[in-house]
Order: sequence, then structure tokens, then C-alpha cells
Amino acid sequence: MRRNHRPYWLHRLLASFNQFYIRTRVVPQFDAIGDGLNISRPRQLKLFGDRILAGKHLHVICEHNKPVELTNWKSKQNHGQILLGDYVLLSPGVQISSAAKISIGNNCMIGAETQISDCDWHGTYNRVRPFRCSKEINIEDNVWIGQRVIIGKGVHIGENSIIAAGAVVTSNVAKNTIVGGNPAKRIKSIDPAKRMLTREFLFSREQEYRDLEKQLAEYTSANNTTAGWLRSIVFPNQDD
Repeated sequence: MRRNHRPYWLHRLLASFNQFYIRTRVVPQFDAIGDGLNISRPRQLKLFGDRILAGKHLHVICEHNKPVELTNWKSKQNHGQILLGDYVLLSPGVQISSAAKISIGNNCMIGAETQISDCDWHGTYNRVRPFRCSKEINIEDNVWIGQRVIIGKGVHIGENSIIAAGAVVTSNVAKNTIVGGNPAKRIKSIDPAKRMLTREFLFSREQEYRDLEKQLAEYTSANNTTAGWLRSIVFPNQDD
């Protein structure tokens, strides 16, 4: 379908159910998490292992065919850890896998289908024992990572930097730098003197933000009816 026919009452009902699911099924899977967790399609958020911690206002966007996966692996020598700061955005299909430690700072935005892994999982010559080739990843505050980026072990990305879509990052990225390509190379610098708005700004007036979300939902479903929604499911047509 090309448009959403759900009436507003159904939108509110599903939203309430999602919040209940998040409180009772998702939040307990984190070792620690701040207030304001927001997940679209929360049943598509997959958490494996312990030592997964997140700050306040974590926003996770999942799709039916693009779950978001946070995975920590444990062995005799290693125990993975994932740390997400405040106001972090995870887009559909993001996969974060740790056998050492992955730290993602405040206000970071991670684009769809990005993969972040701090381990090669098998050695060049010993391909039997996993986890022996791990090195921590540190992504500082306000980093913007584009779609389908791959970030390898041991990488440090400085604050405010941008990783262009499709980049493969295997070495450190200085702060206030835009990189792209495979392997990722510097494209240009960001002027730190210019005023920069971050995701935190969205929540500086949190009630206004929530009210705008509600108004948008009401507006987009204003002409939707229960009968029209049922008809679109049973007898869809080209106008749907």
C-alpha cells in the first residue's frame, strides 16, 4: 500500500501496546537504560547477551525485514560490551556486535544497515578459535554515520565527524572530519566554530516534541475511517 489507512484510534491503541511491550519485554533486557526510550516496531529489536547499556532518549527505528541487532559475545578471554550515550538514533537494519567494547557517544546518528564490529571473529591462521582478534571501538559525541557503513575493530571516530554512506572505516577518523570510500579517506573538514544543532535540541522542549508527534499522527489519519481501513485490507485498489 502507498498510504496508511489506519484510523487515529487504532494508531493510539497500537502505540499504547508498543509502550507496554517496551516496558515489560525490552527494557529488562538492558543492563541499564535512561528515560525516553522510543522504538518503532519493538518486536524487531534483537538483543543478545548482557552488558548492553544505553542513555536517555534512545531512538530505535526497526522494520519488519530490517531488525536492529545488538549482540555481545562472551568467551574465556573476552566479554563484549555495548555502551550507547544519550539521544542516540539507530536506523533500520543496524547491527552492532561486540566481543570487547563498543562505545557510542551522545547525539550519534547511525544510518540504515550499518554494521559495527570490534572483532574479526577468526584469526588469519587459526580459524578455529574465535574472539582472539578483538579491539575496542570508540565513537565520540555527535557523529553521523551514513547508510550501509562498515566500521571495523579498533577504530576511533572523533566528535562531530560524518561517515559517508557506504564507507568502510578501518582506521581512526579525526574530529570534525567528513570521510568516505573504501577504505574511508578524508573528504573535507567541518568548521567547529559554526553553530551546530544536535539531537538533544529535539528534546530541549520535550512536551512540545511529543505534542507535535501527536498532531502529526492526527493530521495524517484525519480522513481515515475504520470502514476504509478494513476495506483497504480486504479489497485494496490503486488508490491505496
